[in-house]
Amino acid sequence: MDLIAGDTEPGESRGTERTAASVPSQSRVTFNRLELNRILNLYGRMVAEGEWRDYAIDFLKDCAVFSIFRRASEVPIYRIVKDPKLARRQGAYSVVAQGGQILRRGHELDRVLLVIDRRLSLV
Repeated sequence: MDLIAGDTEPGESRGTERTAASVPSQSRVTFNRLELNRILNLYGRMVAEGEWRDYAIDFLKDCAVFSIFRRASEVPIYRIVKDPKLARRQGAYSVVAQGGQILRRGHELDRVLLVIDRRLSLV
């Protein structure tokens, strides 16, 4: 089958080719592997204790959110938020309660998660 000038194969794109430089980047804030590992370890421990049952992860343009649900409800009981814009000021990490109250904010994820991590510690 011959192609007429202007026709393209089905797999070819029509119009002008866009390079990676001309397309605006859709960068999103994400949790890295170590952060996600720490959060999921806490989540797994609380699921084993029967406290939590479900979670959701949202990677947005300006922040990443790990939401924790006690039951299949509409409102999460905790939200772990990573907001890089606040990294120099108050800290990139925060734990937000169900009503929207910020329980703890800081620069280190481990220290921020202590507010919801109920491990027994020996004194």
